Amino acid sequence: MSHMSQERPADSVKNVVLVHGGFVDGSGWEGVYKTLKKDGYTVSVVQNPTVSLADDVAVTRRALAAQNGPVILVGHSYGGVVVTEAGNDPKVAGLVYVAAFAPDKGESVATLIKNPQPGAPVPPINPPQDGYLFLDKTKFQASFAADVNSEVAAFMADSQVPWGVEALGGVVSQPAWKTKPSWYLVTTEDKMIPPDAQRTMSRRAGSTVVEVKGSHAVYVSQPQVVASLIEKAAKSVALVTH
Repeated sequence: MSHMSQERPADSVKNVVLVHGGFVDGSGWEGVYKTLKKDGYTVSVVQNPTVSLADDVAVTRRALAAQNGPVILVGHSYGGVVVTEAGNDPKVAGLVYVAAFAPDKGESVATLIKNPQPGAPVPPINPPQDGYLFLDKTKFQASFAADVNSEVAAFMADSQVPWGVEALGGVVSQPAWKTKPSWYLVTTEDKMIPPDAQRTMSRRAGSTVVEVKGSHAVYVSQPQVVASLIEKAAKSVALVTH
């Protein structure tokens, strides 16, 4: 019977849409993608350009429009802002935040990071060039991907996607977590979004919270943990919607 536990109930949500955050692209989701596919889910990886929030929401909405049936919408880091806005789409049955920003109405990444707690780690973000941000390559692994294999972390550092200052300033108009159930994976070793800030946002959103000892790049380093929370969400919303 053990293999049966891998199969999703017939009436559970079967579509998952994954939204990456700043400085990275969708390829980091590969481990999560493979686990979900193996377990019978249809998975789409959004390649959001991270130039502006409006644009990223539009790209995510196009991915949602292509889905056949209800969706679990997943956001990592800045991707949490994108899914908080895009999650109002009627196809979205639930939200999963992975070490992500979960803004309220009128909030943005810029407002959420404005007043860090004393002693909180400061991400090694270089001064903006032409309106875009990069992390210091030499400090990328320590701050973003401490539990990721060094070769993979080096590749992530060297393949960074420029993160638009405009995207950081993008404000949420209507937070989807007010009307949709949400789950939140808190990463207790996070040096990008402090764990306490994650706890505060997840509490405010009324999310079901799981804590894991991991870096900000938990979706790369511990894909099973991330996939299992997404599957839990997919099975839970089925119980609500049917």
